[in-house]
Amino acid sequence: MNITKENIDNLNAVVTIEIGPSDYEKRVDDAIRKIQHKASVPGFRPGKVPAGMIKKMHGKSVLADELNKILNDSINNYIVENKIEILGNPLPKADEQIDWENGKAFTFKYDLGLAPAFEVEVSDKTAFTYEVVKIDDELIEKYVKDVRKNYGKPSNPEVAEERDVVFVDINELDEPGEIKAGGIFKSTSIGIDRLKSDIAKKKLTGVKKEDKVVINCKEMYADPVELSVSLGIDKEAAEALNCNLQLTVKNIARMDDAELNEELFTKVYGDGSIKTEEEFRNKVKQELASMFAQDSDRKFFTQVEKILVDTINPALPEDFLKRWLMAVNDKPVTMEQLNEEFGSWGRSMKWKLIENKIIKDNNIAVTADEASEEAKRFVRSHFARYGQTPDDKEVEKTALTILQKEKEAEKIYEGLYYAKILDLFKNKYKLNNKELSYNEFFGIKEK
Repeated sequence: MNITKENIDNLNAVVTIEIGPSDYEKRVDDAIRKIQHKASVPGFRPGKVPAGMIKKMHGKSVLADELNKILNDSINNYIVENKIEILGNPLPKADEQIDWENGKAFTFKYDLGLAPAFEVEVSDKTAFTYEVVKIDDELIEKYVKDVRKNYGKPSNPEVAEERDVVFVDINELDEPGEIKAGGIFKSTSIGIDRLKSDIAKKKLTGVKKEDKVVINCKEMYADPVELSVSLGIDKEAAEALNCNLQLTVKNIARMDDAELNEELFTKVYGDGSIKTEEEFRNKVKQELASMFAQDSDRKFFTQVEKILVDTINPALPEDFLKRWLMAVNDKPVTMEQLNEEFGSWGRSMKWKLIENKIIKDNNIAVTADEASEEAKRFVRSHFARYGQTPDDKEVEKTALTILQKEKEAEKIYEGLYYAKILDLFKNKYKLNNKELSYNEFFGIKEK
């Protein structure tokens, strides 16, 4: 056997594999004998069919199978032994013609897509803006209000306010304004602040029990599905409906905000360590800072990724990769579709190349022990969401099950590599912190 490589350019190469009879004859004969031992042909006892007949019947397919095995092993070993960095997988030359009838020596050619050569410098010579959310009093107050609302207590006030829920009997009215015989009737609840029009909200704000309010059905909800649920009719009928409705208030419900006291602090944090409102607000500030730190990290990482891809812009063997994508795609795909989608796919490939280069240059690695500990942490946090605390044996067993699943294990390892690369960026690059308001940070336009 002889294997040679010819570089077409920096990104493409052709590997030629020459195989002679000495490379495959024994393997073919062994395979023929295996078939012979199992063959059942009329006129011959099982296992006694002549080898020549078996070869005549199956010789070409056996030869093709054995050559294919030899080729796969040979080219993969050649790539590994010669440390050739490739993209995708080797592709057989499309125009190769093999003489299976008369050939004794065979020549096969494979196209290779080569990984580009480039350098990545991660150092304080490059500066990035590291954006953080400003944890001001306004943001803390908003969070505190949400906590008070979530831990609030229900009440039934005499007069409805805009955030209340009113329980009503709904009657359809006819044109003169009387209750329509056989018309729509439904007892339901309505969140005043969910209503479509300000007119409808104003009509229900300030009502008391047994008050009657007339609202046009078009003023209630923007979504006909919500109207259909509220009135107990199907969606098509709700879309076509155009009438006035009489709402008779039967009850009013309100969720009163929880008091800012030690009872609330204990409910939220459980350990009784928070005694005063000041301590509570400081704790909230710490939690917000920790929560938004993850958003800052993601935003920073995305910024670095974009800059590195734009500036390094590794070249790709595009024609080869398009052929390879067509070959490995589960569903049929046209070249037109590939050309449309290749830009975003190619950008992801470029980042993966850069990321792998960073990992290699900086000796970043994730150990099996680290993956195991991360899987255990995931298991504990999952149970904690349901207020449960599993024992160590259960945690270890569940973590092992996760790591035995290829996709789940891949997520664990990817997350750990992400964290290590992020730490590298934060330690090596020069960071200029910039405080932004919540709305500025998340790109929310002020109303």
